[in-house]
Amino acid sequence: MTEFQDAAPLQGDVISIAAPPSKGPVTSTQPVPSELDEFSPAGSSLLSSRRIHALKQGDLFGVFDQTGDILWGQDIADGLYYRDTRYLSGLTFRIGEQRPVLLSSVVRENNVMLSVNLTNETLTLDDGTRLTHDLLHVLRSRFLWEGKCFERIEIRNFDVRPHDISCDLRFFADFADLFEARGMKRKKRGENLEPAVGECDVNLSYRGLDDRIRTTRILFSPKPKTLSSDHATYDFSIAPGEKILIHIEVQCDPTSCSTLPPNRAFLVGAVAARRSLRLASSRATAIATSNEIFNEAIRRCICDIYMLLTEKKTGPYPYAGVPWYSTVFGRDALVTAMQTLWLDPLIAKGVLKYLALNQADKEDPQADAEPGKILHEVRLGEMAELGEIPFRRYYGSVDSTPLFVMLAGEYLERTGDVGTLSELWPHVTRAIDWIERFGDRDGDGFVEYNRRNKDGLANQGWKDSYDSIFHADGTLAEGPIALCEVQAYVYAARRAAAQIGRRLGQTAYAAHQDEKADALRVAFNLTFWNNDIGTYVIALDGKKQQCAVRSSNAGHVLLTNIAPAARASKVVEGLMHRSSFSGWGIRTIPEGEARYNPMAYHNGSVWPHDNALIAMGFARHGYRREAIRVFQALFDAALYTDLRRLPELFCGFSRSRSEGPVRYPVACSPQAWAAATLPALLQAVLGLRYDPGTVTVEFTRPRLPESIDSMTLFNLAVGGESLSVHIVRTGEEVAINVVKRSASIRMQIVS
Repeated sequence: MTEFQDAAPLQGDVISIAAPPSKGPVTSTQPVPSELDEFSPAGSSLLSSRRIHALKQGDLFGVFDQTGDILWGQDIADGLYYRDTRYLSGLTFRIGEQRPVLLSSVVRENNVMLSVNLTNETLTLDDGTRLTHDLLHVLRSRFLWEGKCFERIEIRNFDVRPHDISCDLRFFADFADLFEARGMKRKKRGENLEPAVGECDVNLSYRGLDDRIRTTRILFSPKPKTLSSDHATYDFSIAPGEKILIHIEVQCDPTSCSTLPPNRAFLVGAVAARRSLRLASSRATAIATSNEIFNEAIRRCICDIYMLLTEKKTGPYPYAGVPWYSTVFGRDALVTAMQTLWLDPLIAKGVLKYLALNQADKEDPQADAEPGKILHEVRLGEMAELGEIPFRRYYGSVDSTPLFVMLAGEYLERTGDVGTLSELWPHVTRAIDWIERFGDRDGDGFVEYNRRNKDGLANQGWKDSYDSIFHADGTLAEGPIALCEVQAYVYAARRAAAQIGRRLGQTAYAAHQDEKADALRVAFNLTFWNNDIGTYVIALDGKKQQCAVRSSNAGHVLLTNIAPAARASKVVEGLMHRSSFSGWGIRTIPEGEARYNPMAYHNGSVWPHDNALIAMGFARHGYRREAIRVFQALFDAALYTDLRRLPELFCGFSRSRSEGPVRYPVACSPQAWAAATLPALLQAVLGLRYDPGTVTVEFTRPRLPESIDSMTLFNLAVGGESLSVHIVRTGEEVAINVVKRSASIRMQIVS
């Protein structure tokens, strides 16, 4: 998802948030208040180990320091972001002019609430008395809901004496575009409007160069002692055992005044946020196992998936990741929908309908758009609106379009929902038309990419770093470039279009697509296979020369039947060789290749979603043991990660005893297709599929890893029916018993 082809990837995660060194710190014409300078560590390294927390709900997400503060400084991109703009860029809390001491902080398992426990340092109070450390307990509770950030600060006195204490809240809104926060410099910005300060609220506004006014409203309860445009103070007398509450509500572009006081709004909003997430996630198959750590990891996966869902008019849509990719991405959502199709097909339906609605209908070189092409990305900020970046509605991905058709076929196979596919059929045929007319401009049968906007992405597959496609000697490939996995996706798309066509009575169209798929299979195996490296090459360059490089891309080929059995076997063997398999997963590029670097974004790292797709391909071709090894490696990696949450990627260094995987310092976390990795791997090793025609849940040669002795799957749903099963591992085999079922559903085990 790299949006700058000439720089390192610009992401953030629960480990570190930083601006890219190649772009420099955020610069703004708006001065930073001096009150914030003393709170905000400046000059922090990009590779800082500073831990942060992230929350997301709808189009709003927040990045917070462990203490709950929003810090400001060079290379720090904390803040409250709404629709690609930072609506709050500074928020700090003090007691008696000192920052409290951190005891603990955690995002609760349901991903709704951030809870931060703090205490006081030894303080000299205004009356000259001393308050010994660790006598005041501070609990900061924060959540997001419907474009608002709610916080409750609870202070309790554990001393035997009463104390008069002062509290200080300082805040700042720079309204930086998300790309500014990531490090891009702008020649000109809009203007900050005069703040409006009331008794209990402050309105901060900015008029952008797009002539849009963006407003942050901050409400306080109780009424502060003093309130200015960047500062609120309180004085309290707190008795032994007493606790006091401060409520803060931050509204992004409020459309009306709140009818509830902040303390009541906090309680009502918290209940609504929890209920909303619980109702959404209740659609998913529930998973419980004998391994409690795996249970923690899989619960976090499910909660992350549903936190990242944003409700559109077309249904739920998974945003790619927090913080930098908390928006619509085509490829990411399509892959996430494939990974979660067995759990909750409504996600796939929402993704297909949204992308169909936004399918390109004309040529627009600036946006890399062509009729029938599927979205790469949507951005809503000021810079996108002004065309300072090309990503307002950007179509520069070569694989989103075949993946769209591929998912449509898988959705029909999973659900039998002919009605939805009838609605989508015109979009499916337009996507196929794009493949033939624009994807294959030279008519050789292969789909290539070559950007039409010089500021767009140079590489337009999932490995979209500027240096990710290269020849055996390390020379970068020149376009148009035909990626190996894209040809497999196109093959699957044609098969899917044929399958859908037959269901809709389009038999001639279906037969034509099958013919095209057959021809592509022959041409692909003649052109992309390389005996010397024993696998499919990563790509063909613009001169139709092989980029004879081993890569994880070849593993994606196994998601389809384009590879003959003998070649599938060699691909599996190569990917599981120690040069490729690190012990934590399969590397994007194996050791021995010219640009191999275990610390590189796409040239030697390990991506969980990449491994999930490869393992799904392994299982498709009957390589269950290899799929289990990948499953176990990724589960083991989750043991070492914060919150048991698999990040976007980690470094590709070989596994060492008693050490976890080496983190990639600016990996997104949570990220949708990483969150969907363990569920996808579970489906792969169980060989789980659904037949809506016969209302059957089918397990083909099911297996479980050694770390899981037993498992229960609740609410496996198909054709309006459901069942729950209990699975017990006995050596390499498993026994499956139905524990609950509705009237007509069947279970079948295929050996």
